Order: sequence, then C-alpha cells, then structure tokens
Amino acid sequence: MDHLLSLILCIPLLGLIPLFFLPSSNPKLIKLWSNFVFLVGFFATLPLWFQFDWRADYQFVEKAPWIRSIGAYWNLGVDGYGMLLVILTALIGFLSVLCSWSAINDRLKEYYGWFMMLQFGMLGVFAARDFLLFFVFWELTLIPMYFIIAIWGGQRRGYASIKFVIYTLAGSVLMLLGILAFYWQQYVQFHRLTFDMAALLETKMPPEMAWWVFWAFFLGFAVKVPMWPLHTWLPDAHTEAPTAGSVILAGILLKMGTYGFIRFSIPMLPETARDPKVLGIVVALSIIAIIYGALVSLMQKDWKKLVAYSSVSHMGFCTLGIFALNPAGISGSIIQQINHGVSTGMLFLIVGVVYERRHTREISEYGGLFRVMPVFTFVFLIAALSSMGLPPMNGFIGEITIIKGAFEMSFWWALACGIGIALGAAYLLWLFQRTMLGELKNEKNKNLKDLNWREIAYFTPLLILVFWIGLGPRPFFRVISRSVANVVERVRPGYYYEHNLYNPLLPQELQVDKHPDF
Repeated sequence: MDHLLSLILCIPLLGLIPLFFLPSSNPKLIKLWSNFVFLVGFFATLPLWFQFDWRADYQFVEKAPWIRSIGAYWNLGVDGYGMLLVILTALIGFLSVLCSWSAINDRLKEYYGWFMMLQFGMLGVFAARDFLLFFVFWELTLIPMYFIIAIWGGQRRGYASIKFVIYTLAGSVLMLLGILAFYWQQYVQFHRLTFDMAALLETKMPPEMAWWVFWAFFLGFAVKVPMWPLHTWLPDAHTEAPTAGSVILAGILLKMGTYGFIRFSIPMLPETARDPKVLGIVVALSIIAIIYGALVSLMQKDWKKLVAYSSVSHMGFCTLGIFALNPAGISGSIIQQINHGVSTGMLFLIVGVVYERRHTREISEYGGLFRVMPVFTFVFLIAALSSMGLPPMNGFIGEITIIKGAFEMSFWWALACGIGIALGAAYLLWLFQRTMLGELKNEKNKNLKDLNWREIAYFTPLLILVFWIGLGPRPFFRVISRSVANVVERVRPGYYYEHNLYNPLLPQELQVDKHPDF
C-alpha cells in the first residue's frame, strides 16, 4: 500500500492506453471498457477509508524526485479531508460515465478519453502535497472539461466552454503568483528551494505582501467555487454541458475552490484570514451568494439552470462555514461539500433522465410525471428533500453544523443561513410540484418510461450516502477532526483550550474531563 495513491491516480491513465486501440466500430466495447476502468478506480479508493487512522494527519504518503533542481517532487498524501474528496471523486466519476451510456453516441473514444484525463487531474488536486504538482493537476482539469462542453454540449457550447476557460484560467494565474510568492519567501527565509506544502506552511509572509497574496489566492479559489460575483460562468457551463459534465462540475470541480480555502488561504495566511475587514468582505459575498442564488433559482424556467443557480447558493453556505473560523463552521462546510456533491449530483442526473426522454428542460413542458414515472418521482423527492436540508438526510447535518458555527460569530450570519434554507425549500418544492404532481397535462409525457436498471444503479449509491450521512454522520466528522483542528489552531491558536473542547491534535491523557464530540 506504499504506492496506493499513485495507483489510484494512474488507473484512469492506464485505461486510456487500451481505449486508443479499441475499434471505433464497436461502441459497446468502448463503453464497457470505460465503465470498467472507472469502476476499478472507485474500488481502488476504498482502502483509503478502511485503513485511514483518524488519530494521524497525512497518510499513504509517497515522495519521489520530479524536478529536483527547483525543489519539485512527486509528493502525495491525504488527510481526512483529502481522503473524503478522493473517494467522492472516484464515485462521482464512475456514476458520470455510467449515466453517459445512452446519452452519448458520437466520438465515444474521445469522450471517454477526456473523462479519464479529467479524473486523473481531479484526483491529483486532492492528493498532491507539492504546490507545483498541485498547480499542474489544477490546470490539467481545465482542458478535458473545455472539450467535454465544447464538443458534446448544447447549442451555446462554444460560448460556455470559452467562458469557463477564461474565468478559471484568470483565477489560476493569480493563484500561481501567490504560490511563487511563498516559494520565493521560503528561499529568502530558509535558503532552500522547495514547493513542499508542509515546508511552505512554515513560511512567514511579510505583512505588506500577505494582503495581496491572500487576495490572489482568494480570487483563484473564488472563481472555482464560484462565489458571487465571479459565478456567471457556472450557469452557462452547467446548462450547455452534457449531463455527465454537469455532474462532475457540481460534484467535484466546485469543491476544488473550497478545498483551496481550507488547505491554503487560511492556514498559510492566518493573520490576514482573521482580519475583520477580510472576514467582512468574504462573509458578505457568501451571504449574497446564498440569498441571490436561491432567489434567481426561483425565477428559472429551465430545469437545469434552476439546479445550476442552486449550486451558487449551496456553495455560499460552504464558504460562510469556512470563514466562521471555528470547528463547527469548518466541519460543517466540509460535510456540506460532500453533501452538495451527492445531492446536487443527483439533481443533475435527474434532469439528464428527463432530457434523454423528452429533449427539453423547460419546466412548463412537464407536470404529473408521478403518474407514469413513480420510481423516478420517489428518487427526485429524496434528492430535493436532501438538497433543502430536511432531517434525517445528509443536507440537514451539514447545514445545521454550519449554522452553529455561524451563530457563534454572529446572529445575523445564522439568520442569513436560515433565509437561504427557506428559499431553497421554496424553489425545490416549487420545481417538484410543477413537474411531478397534478394532472398529466402534456400528451408527450404519457409514454415516458420509468427508470431502468442502469439508472437505478447510478442513483442507488447516492441514495445510500444521503441516509448514511444523515443518520450516522459520526464517522465522517471523526475522519476530518484533525484536518479541521489543524486549520483552527493555525488561525485561532488556543481555541480548543479556551472553549474547553476536545482537541484532536493532543494526546488523550492531556485532555482531562474532555470527550470527543463525534
């Protein structure tokens, strides 16, 4: 298991080689091979969960020279947070490919090849412990997603794909400047050239530079989240992307932004992160995103655009929880990131199911679908209730924990969360009522087929996660406890002691009369 992470990363690349030699005249073989590769990739990540020790930090670490002259290494490792995102990436990647079975029928080798490249890049982002390696993986995700949207997208796919690249590439350039600033300061202070994240964490950024570096990182990650007002690429990309592309965007790519905040912005620049002016700006943008995204969702006539704008609102909860800078807020944000990948991924799959059957996403074209698609209606109901945060489902756990962290900072932050949840329930119930309930008004919907076995297969693991996280979240909070504590102790040293909380970073014998709350 010394090279487990390298194996997980390389499975998609190894799958590419035979794919090139498969005959284009045999589409079924291409689909079977691609689904097999992604399924093997998912099973390869399961040892991470079963062998992970929540009492330790980075595990499954491996390091080998890459560009030794500049201090760059093939350096991999995961903590609890990274481990969850690697497993989620493998799962969502497999489900995305599985849902493409009947939706994509042209240029199949290219389509699945780009998805394998995308999977390699996304897994690398969450496993990299070298900053240059991280940046390479980060940039690598842009190219496959560009082609997936540009070739297999909707009518405005060219516009949407270029807008996606321009926004994210501009943010990446700023992030690279921040990385190089730390790289240079590491050399000035310690006389060594290294991109090692653990080493760069020791670097003290001069106050006159810290402000600018923080905002360089912030813009790079905020575009990816995306935070208001840098969100405008997202609805276009979601609307024009094929179903699998939308699922990957919502389920994984948006998490790269929040991952950057938790992994880099806050622990590397703690003084700037807790500056009241910085917090005021970031929290204001997060609250605007929560309410704005929900209000715009209420106005949508396109089923897919409604779900796309809901992501702006839900990711606003995640950024608000992160910048509450306390264990509840950050823990809730991480859990909600997983929840968003599960619940919103389900919603995009649901849109894909009806679009394959009717080739329209206009909400007005539907109504009374429960009469002809009862199993589909049940799955949609669970996904909607999960997304709006109804107990005992996963969304409730994440949102209530974020609200706890927000309330500790300000009553008004928590109130904004409450308003966002209420608006979320409004647009999701409105969508469900308009499409599923009532009489079957449109004659074209009378012969629609309910979910087939393949579609039930890709909804099933997501439904299991909805209730597992909702009813038994303890294992998830436990594996991220040290990841959260490392960030909190960097930005607010002594927080656990001052609040008489169990500190996962300290040995058990030093924690008299304190018990873990997970």
